Amino acid sequence: MTSKYILRGAIKIHPTLFQTVEKDILPGSGIAPESFWSSLSSFLSQFGEKNAALLRKRDAIQAQLDAYLLERKGKPLDAGNYTAFLTQIGYLVPPSGPLNFQVETENVDDEVCKIAAPQLVVPVDNARYALNAANARWGSLLDAYYGTDAGPAATGDAAKTEAYNPKRGQKVFEYAHAFLDEFFPLANKHKYDEVV
Repeated sequence: MTSKYILRGAIKIHPTLFQTVEKDILPGSGIAPESFWSSLSSFLSQFGEKNAALLRKRDAIQAQLDAYLLERKGKPLDAGNYTAFLTQIGYLVPPSGPLNFQVETENVDDEVCKIAAPQLVVPVDNARYALNAANARWGSLLDAYYGTDAGPAATGDAAKTEAYNPKRGQKVFEYAHAFLDEFFPLANKHKYDEVV
């Protein structure tokens, strides 16, 4: 079943997008629907072809990168050759002039430059909030170990896969437990599986 597109200016809009914009996004924004669609139509007319050309260029560069890397699969990477190749295909562009500049900051809030982050503040007298905060950090540790090379090696049965790999998940739990036992041991030696 094909949806009937809605015409606004030179653009065709899917009914679901049209309804979302008109009923959920624009009300209260101070922007009239006619003005929004007219501006979007004008923007797409002005930049649509340029954007399409840039996407075609990106696809062409990606195809060249894929071919280059597949041809050298399993071989050591020659950084000089790779840099020359990236420059040749337009992925790297030499600077147009000298890069004699410095970047400095001033008037930065203490929360950004002096206080460790991220911070999660919970009332000390609310056990549920404190438990939620601890569990959030626990979950973050497991997530970080599962999705990166910081945890167990992602090889063999612990390989990262598109879907969740329960064998990797188990190894991540074991890795995290060992880390916590070493650096933050419990006063009462409960097994983690009993308290999680």
